[in-house]
Amino acid sequence: MAFKRQIDRLPIIPADAKKQNVTCHFCIVGCGYHAYTWPVNKQGGTDPAQNVFKTDLAKQQYPETDAWYAPSMYNIVQQDGRDVHIVIKPDKDCEVNSGLGSIRGARMAEMSYSRARATQQQRLTHPMVFRYGQMQPTSWEDALDLVARVTVAMIKEPGGEDNLFVSAFDHGGAGGGYENTWGTGKLYFEAMKVKNIRIHNRPAYNSEVHATRDMGVGELNNCYEDAELCDTIVAVGTNAYETQTNYFLNHWVPNLRGTSMQKQQQQLAGEPHAPGRIVIVDPRRTSTVAACEVEAGKDKVLHLAIEPGTDMVLFNALLTQIAEKGWQDKAFIAASTKDFDKALAANKTSLADAARITGLKPEDIAKAAAWIAEPKEGRRRRTMFSYEKGLIWGNDNYRTNAAVVNVALATGNIGRAGGGCVRMGGHQEGYSRPSDAHVGKPAAYVDKLLIEGRGGVHHIWGCDHYKTTLNAHKFKQVYKKRTDMVRDAMNAVPAGDRAAQVAAIVDAIKKGGLFAVDVDIVPTKIGEACHVWLPAATSGEMNLTSMNGERRMRLTERYMDPPGESMPDALIAARIANHMERVLRELGDAKYADQFKGFDWKTEEDAFMDGYHKHENGGTHVTYARLRAMGTNGFQEPATDFKDGKIVGTKRLYADGKFGTKDGKATFMEAQWRGLQAPGKEDQKKKFKYLVNNGRTNHVWQNAYLDQDNEFIMDRWPYPFIEMNPDDMSELKVAAGDLVEVYNDDGSTQAMVYPTPTAKKGHTFMLFAYPTGVQGNVVNAGTNELILPNYKQTWANIRKLAAAPASVQHLSFKTQEYKAG
Repeated sequence: MAFKRQIDRLPIIPADAKKQNVTCHFCIVGCGYHAYTWPVNKQGGTDPAQNVFKTDLAKQQYPETDAWYAPSMYNIVQQDGRDVHIVIKPDKDCEVNSGLGSIRGARMAEMSYSRARATQQQRLTHPMVFRYGQMQPTSWEDALDLVARVTVAMIKEPGGEDNLFVSAFDHGGAGGGYENTWGTGKLYFEAMKVKNIRIHNRPAYNSEVHATRDMGVGELNNCYEDAELCDTIVAVGTNAYETQTNYFLNHWVPNLRGTSMQKQQQQLAGEPHAPGRIVIVDPRRTSTVAACEVEAGKDKVLHLAIEPGTDMVLFNALLTQIAEKGWQDKAFIAASTKDFDKALAANKTSLADAARITGLKPEDIAKAAAWIAEPKEGRRRRTMFSYEKGLIWGNDNYRTNAAVVNVALATGNIGRAGGGCVRMGGHQEGYSRPSDAHVGKPAAYVDKLLIEGRGGVHHIWGCDHYKTTLNAHKFKQVYKKRTDMVRDAMNAVPAGDRAAQVAAIVDAIKKGGLFAVDVDIVPTKIGEACHVWLPAATSGEMNLTSMNGERRMRLTERYMDPPGESMPDALIAARIANHMERVLRELGDAKYADQFKGFDWKTEEDAFMDGYHKHENGGTHVTYARLRAMGTNGFQEPATDFKDGKIVGTKRLYADGKFGTKDGKATFMEAQWRGLQAPGKEDQKKKFKYLVNNGRTNHVWQNAYLDQDNEFIMDRWPYPFIEMNPDDMSELKVAAGDLVEVYNDDGSTQAMVYPTPTAKKGHTFMLFAYPTGVQGNVVNAGTNELILPNYKQTWANIRKLAAAPASVQHLSFKTQEYKAG
């Protein structure tokens, strides 16, 4: 019987099963899958004519066969109100993953809502309103009327729309997509001009990569194939093997093994080629480091285990060394950039100074520069730069981001095959909204304002700040206190007297309370404090478009019914707008009510056509029907044409040497070192003993919002792990699996000890945003000037809470490093 799946046999997919396109809705890689559905009282046979594989299944299949699927890829769901078998399996013809499935994507079927097989029973199925001391099911009309009346009442008070605070996803994939970002964006940025808005994983409405955009370089500018074509990969603060698994396996590993050399010779003729090298910048020895050493050989892997937060110094030194050696691309710099000499002078850093600050050897920094830029038999080296949360959520984000892009520009590695300077990404992307210029730069620090008692109404879309914000301990304390004030007021008047309810809520808000509305697919930690829950549909329960990390846009077709009365976020936003228009007209404010026109969408496709199709670059070429025909490979944004039945896309950005600035020239940026930048970090480091680095792990998606009710994952990680050096464990008298408290002046949390011999003494690494222990509790409130948080550089003390409980005693605490053989 399959582990934790209560199934010992699987039905054969019949030849006439319905086949639909699916893009994995978890990480940014966006692997291609197909969903096969067929009536629950039917199955295929072993004869080739009886199964979708056209294969004799009575015979033993070869190891790499596509004619199989795993128990995790199977479920029974509803389609048009009837039970159907469903199999969601990887598509071997998708260029992204070539049939590979990760532990996340290959579980999409079992992570779907099923009454027949009791999976994901936590899903929200009906609107809920706080009544009689608890959350009670109600109708959409009733819930939306309450939301609209309270929201309108508060935006008619002094302060206007500034009384409305919003938290909203800005991404693609699950809980996002072009349809849903347009729906929420049109509501808050067009019908209204909401300024106090934040994004799902940070406390303001801003880009995580402001610097590269200000330099004229969009952060997703290459294609995944470039990892197969380059001479060197530079990976900064990214653990790709664990968090972008199939991008790593399908595109990085072939280069490191040397198996993509034939492709290099075909596409890049006339220059020497060899198996790829990789430079990994990360304080930790990650599983990616180990896997690269196995696949490429240790001589082709340079792990720069820098002092945390000193990436900027390293890249300034690399820029200096490359220029001193004359390895910069002078022709490219002259034709396509500006301010090189200015930035070089401002950022000048010697190898000796860099070594002192970063803790690296000068010769290793020099070696990295050579691997990046030293010519190969007179030809320019092709280097792909990739970075993610270790940099994005690290020290002095803006300047550090600029320092990396400076090196990529200096070596002419943006816009060319085998190049790119790209973020690796978390979610897929799917941003389509009206202008957010009114929000300002820097944007409002929403969490800080809420803690200070500002705002009266809070609309939350697919976010859980209790798990995914900084200063989370304080935030939760204040948020609960403010929302409890409104709950007490609601309890004091009859639920059926709407006017009295609204009046009581508004009165409580004026006394410091907060009315909160949570739109999500599952109950959340922050939702426990809210007054209205609105149930959303997710990818596959609706048609959804997104793009992956190489701007590859696909349509995931609706292959199952959403649970209960849940509906797409775009349509929820539209119905909120409809109700607010109605309430404003009742109040006699026709002019304001008119701002809420244009939300007469019946389907998510209506929202797509109103948003992406009309407003995005190349959007007029893109429709659902055309995307459906493009299958799991889709096209790479932006679209430039529709020709011969296909959408024509853009393989790489800036291939013409023209960048996203007014004059078309990329701008080098000054990025001078200023130590630990965020307020409070330096003091925290001096006062507390342990670095509490943090991030994701291979098994868990995002904040475990689906995993928290999945036995397969919770059996592996009942608590968030904290990797610790064995010597530190001895000093603290803790053992594997023990529960410890991580604490500092900003808060406290708990974790499960995981012995990690490769961890530096005094350095720990904790799973981020986990429901049974929130690392954000100990992250202080300091940000950079653009209100970007530094989650990575956090210091705390650690003490034992309890010996390993029974719930962890079955776990393995072996090293997770990949080894050959």
